[in-house]
Amino acid sequence: MSHRILSRGAAVLAGAALLAVASAGVTPALAVTASPLPGRTHLYVPPAPDGAKDQIQRLRANGRDRAAALIKAETRTPQAVWFTDGTPAEVRRAVRAASTRAQESRTVPTFVVYNVAGRDCSQYSSGGAGSDAAYRAWIDGFAQGLIPRQKVVVVVEPDGLTNLPADCPAAYPGQDAGAFPNPAPGSLTAGRIADIAYAGRTIQQADRKALVYLDSGHSAWKSVADATARLSAAGVRDVQGFSLNVSNYQFTPNLSAYGTWISSCLALHPDAATTTPTDCGDQYYSGGPANGDVGVALDPQQVWSATATDPTANTAGIDSRYAAELAAVKVKPKAHFVVDTSRNGRGPWVPAAGTSYPDPQVWCNPPGRGLGERPKTHPAKAYPQLDAYLWIKTPGQSDGQCNRGVAGSTTDPEWGGRTDPAAGVWFGRQALQLARLAEPELLPRR
Repeated sequence: MSHRILSRGAAVLAGAALLAVASAGVTPALAVTASPLPGRTHLYVPPAPDGAKDQIQRLRANGRDRAAALIKAETRTPQAVWFTDGTPAEVRRAVRAASTRAQESRTVPTFVVYNVAGRDCSQYSSGGAGSDAAYRAWIDGFAQGLIPRQKVVVVVEPDGLTNLPADCPAAYPGQDAGAFPNPAPGSLTAGRIADIAYAGRTIQQADRKALVYLDSGHSAWKSVADATARLSAAGVRDVQGFSLNVSNYQFTPNLSAYGTWISSCLALHPDAATTTPTDCGDQYYSGGPANGDVGVALDPQQVWSATATDPTANTAGIDSRYAAELAAVKVKPKAHFVVDTSRNGRGPWVPAAGTSYPDPQVWCNPPGRGLGERPKTHPAKAYPQLDAYLWIKTPGQSDGQCNRGVAGSTTDPEWGGRTDPAAGVWFGRQALQLARLAEPELLPRR
């Protein structure tokens, strides 16, 4: 999956007409569960990837017991199960098998559906179902595999809304990607939004205890208004909420603030499926009552807070703006969210000073990163809409064969000029580095 950091000019492109393609016939909004994952919740640990098992054996054989223990601890931390391909019957069987294992262990699993047609803008994780119809049949299979009335977290299509076909029309030559922000009916963009709405609605109907989150990128990408527009178009009001930072590296406090702002913007704009929000504060302008409405763009390389002394990290203006607006109309945010903390312990990466790449691909196997906060439900009282920290991306699996934008290259200069493993394949060197540099530490030091 590609996760590009956009300028404000690109990020604030409105989704007004994009919203008009919200699928018709959506069922009445389900009641969002206020506390769906109590603190005592035990989350599911899937079987370790084969690559991790092989790496542990090799490390032990070479006398590197602590390194082996780190990889073992990494794989024994609760994390998601991804469903990315197969026939409807195959995905149905795979979902039922994983659901049964979780049920037998009395744990709550996290599942990721990642098979939408034309996914990832032809980047390293490209692929997906062959058509909208094929995708919906696959989703039907996924939903049929769920065990009714079993609590399960389902993350729907990472990057599917933040990387719409209209955002990268060159990736779909000869096809109508849909003119953003006005995708015509029948365009790829209109189909994508309708497909994601179908997925969320179908999964929720199949299992009323499922906690469904439509993915919404991260805090260094779309503006709050843009994220709100896209989520509204895809039916976020019919599910539990949205997910952030899947497979990315943004700081947890920044994501927690960003998610809260999106939830607030959704509450302020119940008509966001037809009218673009224009008054929602965001990370690209921090003005608000608390700072005299004098704002700046927030810096994703810093940890944001309402008490930060640097204006480019201070959220007090945005927070106060939402507080005033919500109080004025007497509404409360309802949409909840989860944050992927699997690899963000040290925040986002930038190349070393003096290093220049055509495209640094800061989202693609960045070096020097660490595992983040362990999975935890209702982790921060300051953010009541934040349901959980989850390890959604499988840490240790490659983001793709990164080349830092060097034309014709298949090697990664940040990993010694080697060819990185393909997306989803175990990347042992990175897996060990993530475990060693975890924040907080994965294992106590002896």
